[in-house]
Amino acid sequence: MIRTILYSTAALAAFIATAALADNTASAFKNVKLVYDQPLPNVPGKSMRGVLVDYEPGGNSPAHLHPKSAFIYATVLEGAIKSQVNNGPVVTYRAGESWSEYPGDRHRVSQNASATDPARLLAVFIVDTGETELVLPYEE
Repeated sequence: MIRTILYSTAALAAFIATAALADNTASAFKNVKLVYDQPLPNVPGKSMRGVLVDYEPGGNSPAHLHPKSAFIYATVLEGAIKSQVNNGPVVTYRAGESWSEYPGDRHRVSQNASATDPARLLAVFIVDTGETELVLPYEE
């Protein structure tokens, strides 16, 4: 019975955190959608979260960063994405290509490389479970 109560409480907390994350992310970055959220059973305090980012033709995301605990693997699912992390070069990634972002990285450029076709990417985060916002705007 105690185990059931603990699991129910943990499930409710995860649901509330996911709802808050979705609301906070949606308000600042309307093209970002949380699609997966799972605590890692073998890494206490860490979760894996999946985020879809859709770009309309010519669309972009403002310069941003991620929580200091976040390691990110991003892969382009459709179209082509221009990306610049920190002071590195602007790179165009096409469908099937991927890159990583490390804790503390700044994503200076994130945009659809096409003015006529949509683009989509999947970003997979390994992040502290308590983080409620995955995308944080910043100005240089």
